[in-house]
Amino acid sequence: MNQTTEHKRLQERVDNKGWKKWGPYLSDRQWGTVREDYSPHGDAWNYFSHDMARSRAYRWGEDGIGGISDNKQFVCFALAFWNTNDKILKERFFGLTNNQGNHGEDVKEVYYYIDSTPTHSYMKMMYLYPTKEFPYKQLLTENETRNKSQDEFEIYETDFIKDKEYFEIYIEYAKGDINDICIKITVTNKSTETAPLVILPTLWFRNYWSWGYEELKSKPIVSAVSDQSIKLEHMFFSTMHLHCEDAE
Repeated sequence: MNQTTEHKRLQERVDNKGWKKWGPYLSDRQWGTVREDYSPHGDAWNYFSHDMARSRAYRWGEDGIGGISDNKQFVCFALAFWNTNDKILKERFFGLTNNQGNHGEDVKEVYYYIDSTPTHSYMKMMYLYPTKEFPYKQLLTENETRNKSQDEFEIYETDFIKDKEYFEIYIEYAKGDINDICIKITVTNKSTETAPLVILPTLWFRNYWSWGYEELKSKPIVSAVSDQSIKLEHMFFSTMHLHCEDAE
């Protein structure tokens, strides 16, 4: 059998060339898990809720939409969105906690992981985000009023899905080399009405320095190189650069 380029990448990975150094290692949901539970009585859901997640530093991981990170999750990248109607940025998937859902915990979003090669040299996903306000309250209220013998109220039953009032967002990653990653974001407004969307590609460092690790005292640095480029300096990496361009 003839070897494909991906076969060669896999072999290089065995030889410690590192094609899997960057991949889809960013959690879909880090909040409300036992990994981040420091409550006195083991109540992870109420201790660290979705509402708290945007203003708390995680300890063991991060989360984001369509994100990637290195295999130690020191450097993270993900997409955030704002339709100008939500009260908060859409930085992470929304879900019900174990106490809120009539069938326990459950993410209430629409997203599909479409493709990924074994070395993550190419990855693609799709996410649907409403043109109007995200139905946080409706999803919570409807499920709280149902008992365990009833079906869950799903996001597919909300108006923004039924009326196709959403942005269809495709996020693609393609590696030119082990540390050379191209990111393409394609958005289509599926609604019949014109609607604004703010896209916030977000690069950040996992906050390990607030937890007192002696070997990790040195804080990483992000600095601007130009209007379209930034430089990242991290004690466990060579200096990295990020460059952004608008598509034609």
